[in-house]
Amino acid sequence: MTHPKEYLFMPENGRVLYEYQLVYISRGEGVFSSGHCGPVKVYAGNMIMLFPGEWHSYYPDDNTGWDEYWIGFKGANMDSKKANGFFNERTPVFNIGISEQLVAMYIQAIEIAKKQEAGHQQMLAGIINYMLGMTYSISKQRTFRSTMVEEYVSRAKIFIRENLHEQITPVDIAGHVGLRYSYFRSIFKDYTGFPPSRYITEFRIEKSKQLLTTTDLTSQQIAYECGFGDPKYFCTIFSKSVGLSPLQYRKISRG
Repeated sequence: MTHPKEYLFMPENGRVLYEYQLVYISRGEGVFSSGHCGPVKVYAGNMIMLFPGEWHSYYPDDNTGWDEYWIGFKGANMDSKKANGFFNERTPVFNIGISEQLVAMYIQAIEIAKKQEAGHQQMLAGIINYMLGMTYSISKQRTFRSTMVEEYVSRAKIFIRENLHEQITPVDIAGHVGLRYSYFRSIFKDYTGFPPSRYITEFRIEKSKQLLTTTDLTSQQIAYECGFGDPKYFCTIFSKSVGLSPLQYRKISRG
């Protein structure tokens, strides 16, 4: 894909955009730099995140050239992802590999934008959200795959699942996998996007929703089964998370 004229720039001068862009390099290699990063080499399979108000520049290698796909967007949803640390200017380049699925989504977005049919903005927003999710998830998996981190996190998740009915704490989990708590909390949050305490709570909520739908256990029994300890606390946390009381959720989930 080539950029429209209003997006063209001289690499030696760079540019500043007033929107986010996802730039995917599908062939070749080159160099990227920005106000917070670089210059760094970029290769086929790299995704570059461009941030509004952030100076940047990039260009292909003279010997290889490159093929790129890009899509621009802005809005509160992306601002929230950035505010919550999923994306930031200091790490704008993601290694997600060559993905036919990703290229197909870019092409689909182009066709939707060209036709401008009813609901096209919502469709484009859905594609962008999926691309953002892929970028974050695949990049994290690739980062951790060659280390022990993935194994530690997997062991922690199994421990949580097997001991959900107990009053386990993040410190207990760190001890089980054999790590200092501060280090365990850091790698667990980096890998899953949640600190251990929140992950445990979310897992308990999901387990309680399953039990509410598939069993006739009382709310009190489910609270103990899922490790909440205090039934009143369970009802409070469940209502805050789901937007319904446990009994309301049971009625709706059973139709």
